[in-house]
Amino acid sequence: MAGAGDERLHQAVDVAADADVLADLHPVVGYPRAQGWSVVDEPVVLHLGCPLSGDGGELIVDHEGVEAVAGAQGVDLGDERLLLGGLGACRVDGVDRPHDDDRRQQYGGEEYHRCGECLAQCSPSWCSPRTSPFAKTIRTAPGTSASDVEVGDLATRVVSETRCLCLRASRPGVGPTPRRLPWRTGAGGNREVNLAQIIESHPAGAPAVISRGRTTTYGVLREQVAGMRGGLVSLGLAPGDRLGLICGNNWYFVVSYLAALGAGLVVVPLNPSNPLPAMTRELGASSARAVVVGPKGRRGFTGIDRSELPELQHVIGCDSEVDAAIGIDDLLEAPPVRLVDRNDDDLAALMFTSGTAGAPKAAMLTHGNLRSNLEQIQAAPGRSEEPSDLTFGVLPLFHIFGLNVALGLSLYAGSSLLLVERFDPMTALESIKAHGVTIVTGPPTMWAAWASLPEAPADAFASVRIGGSGASKLPIEVAEAVSRRFGLDLAEGYGLTEASPIVTSATGTAAPVGSIGIPLPGLEVRLVDAEGGDVLIGDAGEIWVRGPNVFAGYWQDEQATRAAITEDGWLRTGDIAVVDDDGYLFVVDRAKDLIIVSGFNVYPAEVEAVLAEHPAVEAAAVVGVPHPYSGEAVKAYVVVRAGHSIEEDDVIDFCHDRLAGYKAPTKVNFVDELPEGLGGKVLRRALT
Repeated sequence: MAGAGDERLHQAVDVAADADVLADLHPVVGYPRAQGWSVVDEPVVLHLGCPLSGDGGELIVDHEGVEAVAGAQGVDLGDERLLLGGLGACRVDGVDRPHDDDRRQQYGGEEYHRCGECLAQCSPSWCSPRTSPFAKTIRTAPGTSASDVEVGDLATRVVSETRCLCLRASRPGVGPTPRRLPWRTGAGGNREVNLAQIIESHPAGAPAVISRGRTTTYGVLREQVAGMRGGLVSLGLAPGDRLGLICGNNWYFVVSYLAALGAGLVVVPLNPSNPLPAMTRELGASSARAVVVGPKGRRGFTGIDRSELPELQHVIGCDSEVDAAIGIDDLLEAPPVRLVDRNDDDLAALMFTSGTAGAPKAAMLTHGNLRSNLEQIQAAPGRSEEPSDLTFGVLPLFHIFGLNVALGLSLYAGSSLLLVERFDPMTALESIKAHGVTIVTGPPTMWAAWASLPEAPADAFASVRIGGSGASKLPIEVAEAVSRRFGLDLAEGYGLTEASPIVTSATGTAAPVGSIGIPLPGLEVRLVDAEGGDVLIGDAGEIWVRGPNVFAGYWQDEQATRAAITEDGWLRTGDIAVVDDDGYLFVVDRAKDLIIVSGFNVYPAEVEAVLAEHPAVEAAAVVGVPHPYSGEAVKAYVVVRAGHSIEEDDVIDFCHDRLAGYKAPTKVNFVDELPEGLGGKVLRRALT
């Protein structure tokens, strides 16, 4: 078996070996059916995945040197053998396909090898002279142990010989090599796998969801979902139809979500606290044919003028107080129907978001998008969930983080989810301790609330093995306070709705406090300057993301889609970051003008449009200001129309009636005029 030294070497290499080949031809030391590496004294066949084809060429490696069966080139470094994956040939659809000759590119005053064809198809994630996804290193000297080589020394020697430009999602000394994911393995295009199948294989008696004090096992959940799925189909709903979901964090949401996906419907989760105009606008924009209204969503849905929603045919109520509603219990008793086949490109959800710029719009997330991000998270060393885990589900399920990271990942892993409908700091701590919660993730405001709670016990998070923060930047003082008070080290991550959502994570790495970590396996990240080129290490650049988790675009908005996604598939996030010498990312700025309130995006344009509707407002501008609890708050500057008078509370109430509460201004300043640039654009920076 592999010892501690073997594991350390495994952390430094990036060898993806075909498990079946290894199992048949050679027992890998410590990894009999893994993707790993081997200390050998006889030939062994390795199957190295190429980023271009995902299939790669077979290489025979022995202690005498490297023989390239499929034309890949080898460089002898003494006791180590360096295999340059992507230099030579890879096998595409069973045919050996030669690559272009090695190309060299001037970068930072030095020459770096680049694989011509692979990099033409598979652009570098970001640039660093630390390591390379194309450098495949394996120890082959007979009679030696992997522990003979220091990780840092090995990485340095590899880089000193290859000078490769790319870093991608692998970095030495952080954790095991990322697993090869389906989109990288040449699996053959789209998979016909409905996302709702994530609950099908888990033990029937295992707990799936704890909601309102009741535990639902996977077996019971499957029965309930199948019945609800049959009920939806009995209403005449067909694959591709949109189903609005206006529920809090409870069992109603979980069953409705899975049943709708299984029937091939497109789920539209909506904030149950939305005011009437916003609720009407979003249901209308999605052309929803049906809507499920939970107890928490009743207030937001009541009063909707159905004549404004001609497409809406069915209202499904979770209690008897929703007018003209079909009871959810009646649908649950319908004869079950089989899952509808869906492929990776079929829509699964429309998530309303402010997007990477502009007013709210619906991001189209496919079955493949959502499932890929679950696979990527599970492949990240130190971040994956186990069936024994219990996640604290306080993140709103209508938010992508709650939907796919809290709910989706728990169900995918076969673990359990404790759903919380309302966050109260002290009650939450009591629940975490009583249930033995092992995973807690949430926005910085949640952690700040706990850190400032005088009566919180020091062992409040004794059962927690993963503490994560996301949705907005985690203040260093909050992270330090949580560590000091509770002994829990928080790991920060980065993501956005358009990426389904996680892009990077510091969990399971040695990332310093303040870093968002490294990219998840299976996706690419670049830091790009204003001209579209990759920035130097330490320089700030916009985060660009590419991978199977990147969304399909904005619903019925081609212009916004083209602005967000490049022709070759890169998502422009609008967020600015730097990467340090160790490969860790740090967000230093974000999309221009964006305000983040308790982890929720607020774009000034949306609030300003509502302010402009007020008859006493001549002009208005909105900015974000620091807030001790929510991180930021919305502040409005208003020019009053001649002949009118208006009070601050009038403006705030007017916005509350038309916007979600977190988007409404908490402070209004009345001014004679707004500062403008030469082009007539309001200079928001002059207002703060």
